[in-house]
Amino acid sequence: MVNLIVDISKYLMILLMALYTYYNFRFFAFKDEKKKKRICRRQNHAMLLIHLLAYVIIWLKTGDERVIAFYMAQLMFFLCYIFVYRLFYKNVSRLLVNNMCMLLAVGFIILTRLSFDKALKQFVIVVAVALLTWIIPFIIDRMWQLSKIPWVYGGIGLLLLFVVLIAGNNSYGAQLSLGIGDFSFQPSEFVKISFVFFVAAMFYRSVDFKTVLLTTGVAALHVLILVASKDLGSALIFFLTYIFMLFAATGKWSYLIAGAGSGSAAAVLAYQMFSHVRVRVSAWRNPWADIDTKGYQITQSLFAIGTGGWFGMGLFQGMPGKIPVVEKDFIFSAISEELGGIFALCVLLICLGCFLQFMMIASEMQAVFYKLIAFGLGCVYIIQVFLTVGGVTKFIPSTGVTLPLVSYGGSSILSTFIIFSVIQGLYILKRNEEEEDYEK
Repeated sequence: MVNLIVDISKYLMILLMALYTYYNFRFFAFKDEKKKKRICRRQNHAMLLIHLLAYVIIWLKTGDERVIAFYMAQLMFFLCYIFVYRLFYKNVSRLLVNNMCMLLAVGFIILTRLSFDKALKQFVIVVAVALLTWIIPFIIDRMWQLSKIPWVYGGIGLLLLFVVLIAGNNSYGAQLSLGIGDFSFQPSEFVKISFVFFVAAMFYRSVDFKTVLLTTGVAALHVLILVASKDLGSALIFFLTYIFMLFAATGKWSYLIAGAGSGSAAAVLAYQMFSHVRVRVSAWRNPWADIDTKGYQITQSLFAIGTGGWFGMGLFQGMPGKIPVVEKDFIFSAISEELGGIFALCVLLICLGCFLQFMMIASEMQAVFYKLIAFGLGCVYIIQVFLTVGGVTKFIPSTGVTLPLVSYGGSSILSTFIIFSVIQGLYILKRNEEEEDYEK
């Protein structure tokens, strides 16, 4: 009987997820605010039903009474986050709030299935981070002086990356984190935000050749320190984000072409210099040749995705635990296996919807500084999504980055909340300005 309920529920969850995703893009077709609010309410209903169905299945399959209390705690958090955010910020982007909650809900579901303890720890982190970042839109709306301190952003970022290079903890061949007692965090997750602010502030001042050359030198230093730390996934995010921001600020194709050329040369150099890069490239090119060692992670990921097919095996019907580090870098594979390819594709489309709204906000901002911040943070976000999904599907070599808001990890959660909160602040700022102009 339980297996029958699992089978029925997975189709219902896919249908609800498809509806949520449809509303995500249908939102952009409306100009009327009442219709937009109606769409967002329908998204809320779909999300809460998916969340409920998933935790009913988890409880039926595990019989763990803690699951019920955990579900209720999450439900209270989502309701409070959605409604209190609207209460404090009347001009908040409801679509971004909804998408954040949907991605978090998917992460909680799959993490609870993989490890209740890790899911609980993730939830505690999310609640704490939500409280900490609630003030950021208020700050963005009132701190126009943020554009005046580019070297503070650049200096702090370089200092943090240098400390990781010297004293960072080693993880899978790369120096990624700093540890203080039992607590550890990954500075590069936060430096990518200060990096965007640095570049935006510099190009807000000027886009003449001297400024571009100086900014490129500092950006290159960020990337080189990350390469020296063997954190090549983050290095690639920083590099691509800078190239796109440079092009957006100057409009010069020559910079974009030169960046692509230098990036290709750097990739070849990294392949020659670092053995773990060669291992990952070898595993990407032919993982089946060494399936027991180098190719084990990617082959297990491909098996999981293939086994799940379009409609998935159902929660607790697959074997995602066979994939090493599945709760972090390869969580997309676990989603594909048990919730299905359609559900996983909808998760990607929701991420794309977030990116589109980032770009729309960037295009609407009149101040160049704010425009470049929205554009840069949007690039950071979508590049990370691409690297994560591309790695687990063998589209590109694995880079070891997480899926924002879905994967397990406190540093990733905090940095993504900061990114979304900054974007919310810019959106609220723009809406407030429009209301003031209308009243005049």
